[in-house]
Amino acid sequence: MLDASIKQQLQAYMEKLQQPIELVAAYDDSKKSQELKELLEEIEPMSGKISLRTDDAQDVRRPSFAINRVGTDIGVRFAGIPMGHEFTSLVLALLQVGGHPSKASQEVIEQIENLEGEFEFETYFSLSCQNCPDVVQALNLMSVLNANIRHTAIDGALFQDEVEQREVMAVPSVFLNGESWGQGRMTLEEIVARLDTGSDEKEAEKINQKDPFEVLVIGGGPAGAASAIYAARKGISTGIAAERFGGQVADTMGIENLISVPYTEGPKLVSAMEQHVKEYDVDIMNMQRAEKLIPASCAGGLHEVRLANGASLKARSLILSTGARWRQMGVPGEEEYRNKGVAYCPHCDGPLFKGKRVAVIGGGNSGVEAAIDLAGIVGHVTLIEFASEMRADDVLQKKLRSLKNVEIIVSGQTSEITGENGRVNGLNYIDRNTGEQHHISLEGVFVQIGLVPNTEWLKGDIELSQHGEIVVNDRNETSIPGVFAAGDATTVPYKQIVISMGEGSKAALSAFDYLIRNSVEDDSEDAA
Repeated sequence: MLDASIKQQLQAYMEKLQQPIELVAAYDDSKKSQELKELLEEIEPMSGKISLRTDDAQDVRRPSFAINRVGTDIGVRFAGIPMGHEFTSLVLALLQVGGHPSKASQEVIEQIENLEGEFEFETYFSLSCQNCPDVVQALNLMSVLNANIRHTAIDGALFQDEVEQREVMAVPSVFLNGESWGQGRMTLEEIVARLDTGSDEKEAEKINQKDPFEVLVIGGGPAGAASAIYAARKGISTGIAAERFGGQVADTMGIENLISVPYTEGPKLVSAMEQHVKEYDVDIMNMQRAEKLIPASCAGGLHEVRLANGASLKARSLILSTGARWRQMGVPGEEEYRNKGVAYCPHCDGPLFKGKRVAVIGGGNSGVEAAIDLAGIVGHVTLIEFASEMRADDVLQKKLRSLKNVEIIVSGQTSEITGENGRVNGLNYIDRNTGEQHHISLEGVFVQIGLVPNTEWLKGDIELSQHGEIVVNDRNETSIPGVFAAGDATTVPYKQIVISMGEGSKAALSAFDYLIRNSVEDDSEDAA
């Protein structure tokens, strides 16, 4: 199961085990069970602190295995084989159940340890989902830190009957005590905040006590991270408030156009960006959604940003880098069947549609790439493009046209997502050349029609374009002195990671120049 290099690395990790652990496996006669057996038999000899036995219980999923700390109630369970994106989850589970300390902050650890109640979590994941490991690893850690929390991570592609019964059509999909609890990427802090009542109030109180920043960055994507780094390097007090550090990059699979990095994946890049920001004296405030901008009343004064939890942050200069989100079609049925057949992440949710018929909406690079990836999993893909021809790169179009289970429809306007019994069963589209209406029977619709800027909270306070983008000049200045903007939320063309990083750096340098030119000795406004 493991090649020599990975086996050597895993062996080195297993030397860090501090307490004995037991692997308890449940098999059946399937090929996957044999693969799991081979994996666990390779792991067992890697440390004298690891033992392996077979689980004779009748009520456990097969193939599955538990990792238990010997002599305690601490443990986690995987239903399936945690390879692919989940291999890191397996390694961390082995280490943490074995007593190796987590890198989570002491504050969050104490929050988890103090949670009261009984929590039985089940998470459905797919091995190709780049967002799933965050959720799996967070819940695994929580079950290690608090004996009242238990977690089973389930490969949805391996337990299709269960997925159908529970109507799981998007991953990660989390159930708590048998009831649907959450879908999509969630950080450890987000999960704990949902379980810890009153955490918002406590966080708001802490934020309200912070001194004004010289530079406050709103948004934690590539533009926001670059802004924070460049500002902090100038030696000025810098804060960064983000609803989700990493932004859309966290939902991106393969990244091949970041100069000097031939290939990486979104979650890896997000982790690297966050670690880079932490190298500097930057106050990172994650899970903070901005709701209102109150500009300074004079040059050099304090701008205020009010947050969703009721707290406020103040700063002499602001850099707005709130990024963008997936654009929705806005047709009947789209919202009704969201996560019930309507999806926006083919890498995450594609395996749940194995052998089924799906559609991809959009003929740009993202749409064509999604169709190519899905064609290797599903039974049939229909790509629908609104324009008279696809806009994707030629090399991608050639690859798509070579696939036998793909149909391409151009000049097609999707008019409705149809469904039955709570899930998608097809879509209607209009042939824009003839005006004829058509219906396609299918089980999934993947929407890939671009992005919309996260700027609704700024309407009426700052100049926006007709598309909702923040209007900036070549120095990243907005219509408000002392307020700068960068990245996908702005009018700068070409929404690319490398461009966002460059624009974020420019915005920070412009903010620093503004602070120098508008330094004030009169702190009367601060006192007010």
